[in-house]
Amino acid sequence: MHRAVNCLVTCQIRAVCDSILEVIPAKRKKILILRFSSFGDVTQCLSVPSKIRSFWPDAEIDWIVRNDLKSLLENHPMISKIISFPRKANFKELLSFAWNLRKENYTHVYDAHNSTRSWVISLVLQLTTSAQILRKSQKRIFRIFLFKFKINFYQMPRSGQRDLLEPLQCWGMDSTLPPVPQLFLDSADLQSIKELLPTSAFIALAPSAAYELKRWPLEHWKKLIEIESSMHFVLLGGPEDHFLNEIFLAYPSRVTNLTGKTNLRQTAAVVKKSILLISNDTGILHTAEQLGHPAIALMGPAPFGFPSRPTTSILELDLKCRPCSKHGQGPCVNVEFHKCLKDITPTLVSQTFRKRRLEA
Repeated sequence: MHRAVNCLVTCQIRAVCDSILEVIPAKRKKILILRFSSFGDVTQCLSVPSKIRSFWPDAEIDWIVRNDLKSLLENHPMISKIISFPRKANFKELLSFAWNLRKENYTHVYDAHNSTRSWVISLVLQLTTSAQILRKSQKRIFRIFLFKFKINFYQMPRSGQRDLLEPLQCWGMDSTLPPVPQLFLDSADLQSIKELLPTSAFIALAPSAAYELKRWPLEHWKKLIEIESSMHFVLLGGPEDHFLNEIFLAYPSRVTNLTGKTNLRQTAAVVKKSILLISNDTGILHTAEQLGHPAIALMGPAPFGFPSRPTTSILELDLKCRPCSKHGQGPCVNVEFHKCLKDITPTLVSQTFRKRRLEA
């Protein structure tokens, strides 16, 4: 049944795509990507410009992104212009912003966000220009079946990047991932963290996440550090992640706490300098992927944004209650609270790390 539904959806997509392709004029493409946030989604979406340019080599590609995430796009060789979007823009400002984009004469607009704000911008361009509009489907019917009835119609294995590339089939492209890197650091990024890092080799840890149910238990992190007694560790997190200090205080001689001390690009630079990243389901995980750097992903309650590259080892449990919510906000419905992450043991993570190191 699952295969039949997916085949039907694919046929419908192809039919729509064929009708779109018939009316696209044969001229130099100027593409606008709409993806405002979040940290993880923008990082995963970095594969989109490279995919487009591999298909249309002379295309000009602009990207609208939220101000605080702009740095993730910098130095990307396939992006022509980064357009900052104010985080707290009101509706009047949004309309003015969209209206001013008309003069750019975009031939194609890819709404990779599919939010109210991105709809407004793409609708204004659709009504006032000849741009072809493409939107990432939220597949809400699939979500209802997944969360309410635990029936999965999504393509497996899950892949956050593939979900962002899949709509490009309407423009004749496939959904295979472009080669790494897709996050481009420079010498200044690497130099700026030099004095923050330990002199010995280290493992980078990302123990935080937007929702608590997506966080591997704090005691597990401490146990992992205890097991890997010969290693140094570097903690990464935002300025609000004060709880990570508990990990640092447990092993102050072997843990460097950079929580709140690095910006987005510096955080990615720390990941790049590490032996390996061990991370919850959070944005830092995807920086490792887009750098082509080895990582271990601790995946819990949320079904979307799954790692997409073989450089990442995914640890997860096959439980009937998973997934329980779109973003991992809960509530947890298992009799054993937080079982999906509690039962991923520090020993298993340690074994996975050692195996990856032997294979390197």
